Amino acid sequence: MTELRDLVAEELDLPVDDRVTGMAAAIAAKHGEASRAVLFYGSCLRQQKLDGLMLDFYLIVSNYRAAYDKSWLAAANRLIPPNVFYFERDGLAAKYAVLSERDFHRLNGPETRNVSVWARFAQPSRLVWAADKEAREEVIDAVSRAAPTLLAAAGVRSKAKPLDAWRRAFALTYSAELRAERKGKEASVVDQDRDRYLRFADPAIAAAKELRISRGWRRRRIQGKTLSVLRLVKASATFAGGAEYIAWKINRHAGTQIRLKPWQQRHPLLAAITLLPRLLKSGAIR
Repeated sequence: MTELRDLVAEELDLPVDDRVTGMAAAIAAKHGEASRAVLFYGSCLRQQKLDGLMLDFYLIVSNYRAAYDKSWLAAANRLIPPNVFYFERDGLAAKYAVLSERDFHRLNGPETRNVSVWARFAQPSRLVWAADKEAREEVIDAVSRAAPTLLAAAGVRSKAKPLDAWRRAFALTYSAELRAERKGKEASVVDQDRDRYLRFADPAIAAAKELRISRGWRRRRIQGKTLSVLRLVKASATFAGGAEYIAWKINRHAGTQIRLKPWQQRHPLLAAITLLPRLLKSGAIR
């Protein structure tokens, strides 16, 4: 794992827009001394122009009770991690997910059937704020688990065609969540950064060979899509403008033209429930 960990550490330290680091520090400040690290990830990493986009962050905290003033938020985060919140600063909009250090480590590893975290952190991310050196090292350790977990779950054992291995692995994870993405998105994730995935392939595959992980993708799909719905329901209580964000994200990624009615904007949970069957039928999410 030493070579892979070095690659992860180098990638996490790459520079980002100053507004991103400013927003990360503000998110950390909102949760006080419980904040341990903030990671920036997602499609905005590849964008030069951030205005009009929704930035994606993960806030890592020491524990949930210390991170919140309200005990129900801590309970919700513990029961169905992560909690997701909306945030604005300097004209930019973002959403950030909250995980404890313990959950972040666990959810990046092979002991976790759900793909949500390890599939994301097998992709590039940046560590844009850390409380101290110990917090930084904890993040590097956790993120280093993600790519081997992804490849082991996909049954990748050969280095013959590494880019095909990554594409296949991401295709499986995309099928295990509700996704507002055009078909083939999983391949474009790899093709947009081919050199990166080639560099990571050998050490990640070598580490994957040492892991024992279930390859039961049917069960993983059922669990993943169920959890996606539960997180959507939970987000209606924690995410300001949640219904509008859901519509914006689906329109952007699936090429649809969803327009919310006034009652849907007022009642995001009902909006999500009523939109879901239509979106599944049309293929806008899958």
